[in-house]
Amino acid sequence: MTTTISEAVEEMVAEIHEWFDEQAKRTDLDSIVQRTTLQVGIFNDILLDYKPGRTTIDSADLDLDDSFTSKNAGFFTPEEVRSVIQPQLVEVVKGKLEQWVHTPMIDYHFTFRGKFPTTEGKLHLTLLDYLHEEKRQQLLERVHSYVVNKVENGTYPTKPLESFFLTRHLLDVNLFPELDVARTIAIYNRIQELNKSRPEALAEHRMNMIHALTDWAENQFLPKYYDIQTSTYRANEYTLKPGAVLEQQETRQLDENENLEQLSQPIDLLLYGAVMILRYEPSYSKPRGLTFMELAVQLGSKRAVHMMDEGSGTFDKEEIFVKNKQVEGKANDVYSLITIHIRQEEASAYEQALTFIIHLLKRGFPKHYKIKLKSSDKQYLPIKGLAKSDTHRFFANALQYAGLHSLLEQYARVAIEQFEFYADTEGEKNCMTGSYATFGLGLTDEQCFPLVAYYMNHVDDEHQLVQDKFITAFAEKYGVTTHSAPILVDCLRRATDSLKLKILPDLESEDKLALLVQQMNGLKPYEVEHVLYPIWGKVEKLATLARKADGRRKELLLELLQAAGK
Repeated sequence: MTTTISEAVEEMVAEIHEWFDEQAKRTDLDSIVQRTTLQVGIFNDILLDYKPGRTTIDSADLDLDDSFTSKNAGFFTPEEVRSVIQPQLVEVVKGKLEQWVHTPMIDYHFTFRGKFPTTEGKLHLTLLDYLHEEKRQQLLERVHSYVVNKVENGTYPTKPLESFFLTRHLLDVNLFPELDVARTIAIYNRIQELNKSRPEALAEHRMNMIHALTDWAENQFLPKYYDIQTSTYRANEYTLKPGAVLEQQETRQLDENENLEQLSQPIDLLLYGAVMILRYEPSYSKPRGLTFMELAVQLGSKRAVHMMDEGSGTFDKEEIFVKNKQVEGKANDVYSLITIHIRQEEASAYEQALTFIIHLLKRGFPKHYKIKLKSSDKQYLPIKGLAKSDTHRFFANALQYAGLHSLLEQYARVAIEQFEFYADTEGEKNCMTGSYATFGLGLTDEQCFPLVAYYMNHVDDEHQLVQDKFITAFAEKYGVTTHSAPILVDCLRRATDSLKLKILPDLESEDKLALLVQQMNGLKPYEVEHVLYPIWGKVEKLATLARKADGRRKELLLELLQAAGK
């Protein structure tokens, strides 16, 4: 039986009424918009997905598969949807909006979209674009007041929830038809400045900025110049439209003394977003940042070409370049790349290179960087399973010079940061920045054990396992001693379940076993069990050994079991 238009409309209207009725029952609407002055309504978009007998309405597109298999799918023509169905649905939604727009339920701007199976395939339509001028003016006044009082003249950290809305409002064409690029960038920078003392909050603020900039780039700016093929599972594909070029002002040659941050064309905002992605997003997001850069180059942006060759302009020229008879170094934060050429293989060359890198990192150079090294020396750490990369080789080379060990430790403490990994490692060889210096120093000098402990306290053991390789080498060199036992336990707390540590012969000594037992003080039972697993495996095996033992050894094994909560 074929569904008639009237039957289809009846089904869709019923869903519209149900959706609004369900939202009206909520008791949290007022409390949600009271969290910040920058939100005047909750819902700004709904999508009706018509499927005969199973139509849905939601504030998000939950259908990842646009295929449709209903026998009645495709009965209506696109023209029937536009001329007959759309006007009836819009009339119903308009009535609902007029009823609820003065409540927290509806935002100042509201779009009603639909997906319909037609004789020519799936039809996506924006059925209604609704703007409430009174709420719009109210929000504009609040945005202006917030920016002036809390950002531009503010002295205290701001809330991530506020930046979530503000970063989007500033790029909203319905609020600001004329995009003020320079002021937008200045506000984004000021928010970061206000929150620099709160690293976790700062990361959230930056994430909000990046999401807002990405949405603006992909849905407002780039579609002017590119045909965009989107995919749920793959990166967007961009095809330059015939004759698409930037305005002449956006492609002009840069003056040598010009401050790049003073440029104020829309392309500058795209490049600003690209740099934010490249500097602060996880490695899997980096391709999007590079894509934005490359698209800007295609459009003829001289600044994009300059940035890809020389960096983002965040750093002064003397900070990203060093050259003398001993060493040459160049840094590009767009690619998170530091190029090092050791002209003379001696301590002073590596000292200058390390000082160069340390300064860059302290100034905010991306910690997920990599080194491209030109050197006649090819040293690697005595640890199996590490990436044989230029970055690895640079630090192994530098470790040969005892006079540089204190500088290497300084580097490591600057570089070490959880969730930051060298850009030239991945998979099983993935490793946190500072790993090579820490590992090398830890295997060279017991005075560096505190550095190893510092490193292990920052390890993300869900995303790297090279610490297992180091722990194996550490145990082989030092065994279990008064000095090594505390650090060995620190290491084992960050070991993965795949590590099997061959130190049982060492622990045949009751004195050494006692040293291990002593290190369990203060640890939680699950931490103790985690430390013991690489040595004995499951605690049941340790329990079996304890039953068979006698004397002091039995007591020590029982203490371990007790510490593990067994």
